[in-house]
Amino acid sequence: MFVCTVLPTYNEEENIELLVEGLLREKQGPNMVLIVDDNSSDATAEKVRNLSIKYNGHDQIKVALVQRRNDRGLTTAIQYGIDVATKRYAANIVTWMDCDLSMPPKDVPQLLAPLMEGSADIAIGSRWISGGADIAHGLVARTMSRIINFWARLLLSNDISDYTSGFIAVNTKVLKTLRLQGDYGEYCIDFLCRSKRNGYQIVEIPYICVPRTKGQSKTGLNLYDYLSRGRKYLSTVWKLFIRRG
Repeated sequence: MFVCTVLPTYNEEENIELLVEGLLREKQGPNMVLIVDDNSSDATAEKVRNLSIKYNGHDQIKVALVQRRNDRGLTTAIQYGIDVATKRYAANIVTWMDCDLSMPPKDVPQLLAPLMEGSADIAIGSRWISGGADIAHGLVARTMSRIINFWARLLLSNDISDYTSGFIAVNTKVLKTLRLQGDYGEYCIDFLCRSKRNGYQIVEIPYICVPRTKGQSKTGLNLYDYLSRGRKYLSTVWKLFIRRG
């Protein structure tokens, strides 16, 4: 099973080396890390190139960089990475995660285990099940996440606790039938809901979301940001509920 981790980046020069090396250090982690960079204005791309020199050999590629000059956005970056991972590198499993180290690289093997065993098609890192927690975000962000996930469970399926995870491992067979849709994090709600409705097996693995130590958060800088994105998340839940038939 060839596993590729997709990392969507924009100005993550302070975190990218630690994240990539942390992923490659895990014995049961990914075989390859693919960075999709949205034309960062800092040294993110340069640091990834240095990592590729360090880790790539004549017969294997462990670190790859794709730069998007004209496009920008979380959802499209992840989908672009999925397309490259599955078509160019023939990955059997694709994982993706945030690049701020809030999602610990050491937890990736736990996400991969049920897919490797064949007991699940999708594994998501969950903050809202026993053993999981979110210590990275403040009260407002956690409250918004709780509200969104409450309505998602109520209207869509109670089998999933963290619809807004973004810390995911997926079998390629799923990605060949379903493409990511959305602007930002609401893509995760949409993807998990459609996967569930298509009969794919989803499991949740607890993890603790830890604080970013370097760089600037892309999630939200103030209450307006959280409310604006929260509205899109809830709108996505409602649209999926209406289309349930």
